[in-house]
Amino acid sequence: MTTSAAGYDLTRLNDAEVAERASALTPEERNVLLDHGTERPFCGTLLDNKSDGVYHCRLCDLPLFSSGAKFDSGTGWPSFFQPFDPDHIRYIEDCSHGMVRTEIRCPRCDSHLGHVFPDGPPPTGQRYCLNSVAMAFRAGGVD
Repeated sequence: MTTSAAGYDLTRLNDAEVAERASALTPEERNVLLDHGTERPFCGTLLDNKSDGVYHCRLCDLPLFSSGAKFDSGTGWPSFFQPFDPDHIRYIEDCSHGMVRTEIRCPRCDSHLGHVFPDGPPPTGQRYCLNSVAMAFRAGGVD
């Protein structure tokens, strides 16, 4: 078992476990999480969420981002300057659409979450740009 610094199991789910969890997803969630799609800007349900809590991976429930790291980037997608735990994000070079970007995925279930860009606010200078449908929000703390 691989454990993050925050104490969460990061053991990769097998294909059968991913398929079982994915059976409950909506078509839009499947498109983003499994097919690496992107929701339209300014339409995600978590974009304007100002509540205190933690954003989890919609497929496997791994905590991804804390509300304390959320900021309004003006891009139309929920944005964060740092992850809940650095081990809770996997980085992949993405050369699609005629540009080079850094895709971010869940390390446990390999779901597509969004991208990270080097134009965020202090203290990290990073802008983690997420799809709302890739996350589930839990008010308060982690369970």
